[in-house]
Amino acid sequence: MTHRQAAFAAQTETMIKNLEKRGMEGYFFEDSASCTAAILSSIPEGSTISWGGSASVKECGLMDKIQQGNYDLIDYFGASEPEERKKLYARTVMADYYLMSSNAVTLDGELINIDGRGNRVACLIHGPENIIMVVGMNKIVTDVDTGIDRVRNFAAPPNANRLNRQTPCYATGRCADCLSPDCMCNQIVITRRSGVKGRIKIYFVAEDLGY
Repeated sequence: MTHRQAAFAAQTETMIKNLEKRGMEGYFFEDSASCTAAILSSIPEGSTISWGGSASVKECGLMDKIQQGNYDLIDYFGASEPEERKKLYARTVMADYYLMSSNAVTLDGELINIDGRGNRVACLIHGPENIIMVVGMNKIVTDVDTGIDRVRNFAAPPNANRLNRQTPCYATGRCADCLSPDCMCNQIVITRRSGVKGRIKIYFVAEDLGY
């Protein structure tokens, strides 16, 4: 491991203990391959799976494996018509597993997520039986305020570019606290504890993943 990865490994030891106090589970992996293998081994074949369009889930290779495997995948993002999306979302909230990342995770074990439509944070809060998060070391922050700043100024601008959202951050690379029609920061959710013990599982990877 690099020096940065070694420091991240040390950080996650304490973070995993803090997550446990908050009713969540945390696991550390040196690379995406070992993380993906561990997640797949925990999901029974035939399970109903959906996801939040996470770049981290795609980059680590997990989404490819899910698509190739024997699972009932609900691809909300594969629907083009509003009515079809509505039906798929109704199935998504009843899924066995929901795959996503977190925009930021504090050293104390709090999750920070900012969303546009709210479908992703809604599933995090309530619905799918299991939440599986893939989190790279680039998303670790000291506290909630730092996490919100990270999302707005370092995650939202490249995401706006990726999704072609016509927001001020798309044009300038910095948050303008906008109220534009394409705003991706409509919902700000801080998860300080899971009401259902063990429902939320965070898989930390000693790599930079997502935005």
